[in-house]
Amino acid sequence: MKTSYKIIVLFVFMTLMSCNKNKTITNKKDYTQYLSTDQSDIVEKIKEEQSFWTNKLNRSPNQFPYLIKIAGTESSLFENTGAIENLINAEQKLVEANIKTNYNNASYLRLLSRNYISQHKFNKALTLLKKAEANSEGLVSTQKMLFDVYLELGNSAEAKKQLSKFEDDNDFDYLIRLSKWSDHEGNLELAIFLMKKATKIAEQLKNDALVQWSYTNLADYLGHANQIEASYNYYLKALKLNPNNTYAKKGIAWIVYSYENNPSGAIEILNTITQDNVAPDYHLLKAEIYDYMALENQKKEAIKSYVTLTKNKLYGSMYNKYNVTIYLDEFNNTSKAIEIAKQEIQNRPTAQSYDLLAWSYYKQGDTKKAYEIANKFVVNKTFEPQVLYHVAEIYKANNDASYATQIKKELLDSSYELGPLLEQKIKTL
Repeated sequence: MKTSYKIIVLFVFMTLMSCNKNKTITNKKDYTQYLSTDQSDIVEKIKEEQSFWTNKLNRSPNQFPYLIKIAGTESSLFENTGAIENLINAEQKLVEANIKTNYNNASYLRLLSRNYISQHKFNKALTLLKKAEANSEGLVSTQKMLFDVYLELGNSAEAKKQLSKFEDDNDFDYLIRLSKWSDHEGNLELAIFLMKKATKIAEQLKNDALVQWSYTNLADYLGHANQIEASYNYYLKALKLNPNNTYAKKGIAWIVYSYENNPSGAIEILNTITQDNVAPDYHLLKAEIYDYMALENQKKEAIKSYVTLTKNKLYGSMYNKYNVTIYLDEFNNTSKAIEIAKQEIQNRPTAQSYDLLAWSYYKQGDTKKAYEIANKFVVNKTFEPQVLYHVAEIYKANNDASYATQIKKELLDSSYELGPLLEQKIKTL
């Protein structure tokens, strides 16, 4: 009897292990060749181009189009290195060009608006786009950017209105925005369909920049839909076009960590990124993975790197969302978190921004205030899994467990997107 019992226990244990083990879909041979790439050649070429246009501007100071060229090189440097100084340098050149044209060139206004969007200065971007709209030069291009900004500001009605102004099912720009709108509305299946359609158009245009952007965005959507292998393949396709595409590398690192439960493999990928790219968020992802690995010292070092980088005032409000999390989870400073969350609401009054405030009050122990904010500004206004988790915890703390019960399965279905640490917390809802 004892022997039979042991056999049954062993069988059950092995069955459970096999069920819990995720399928391995990545292969280091696929992406290792992209991890050792050296960006110095690319950066050097951009700097050479910058020097060329700077010399031309010095010889002809009144040729303000040269300012636009220099700004373009600064933006390229930012994209390749993550150095915020380059983004600010680009802003300064674009401001100068707009001053020289009395803020009356719609194209220049849009370029400066795009820079402000990158800096999360959405209200400034909106002001400039309204000037460009009044100018009416390249109006459709302005309307497309107005959609982007209104959506970022949480003004869904105005965003939808702008979207209807440039409707064209064969236009790449329209399709990617309709895809984004569909995702915003919670229709991920339609968002993927539209993004695939847009990707085909980009491929037909043979525009490498658009194609690799399409591949990484499609990979993101597919990941959210738990189509992990397809997501992985699109990240690889983006890397094949541009071996220095750090966004694609980060996407693969997330798959290795969250889906394959291989945190050390993910850290290995992220370490290659942070050798050349100084964007702070990579260190925050490292901190999360080290936390999962129970490597407290490494986690602290990663957070220290993030904090050191984001102390640079040039970042402005770009990392408000992450800073709220840091103050709540690492520094236990709920008052500072609330202050930043309120600032973010001023910058962009979206459901996600109000969630930051509600979650901060929840962490402070004021669950009633958290409940009021969530009900008024968050519930049924976003479909982001992390926000839904916060709402579930807030409801539960207010003796309303029905929402948590209702949403738990949906959240568990999003466990890949949320990551292993949050998945553990969702299971206790």
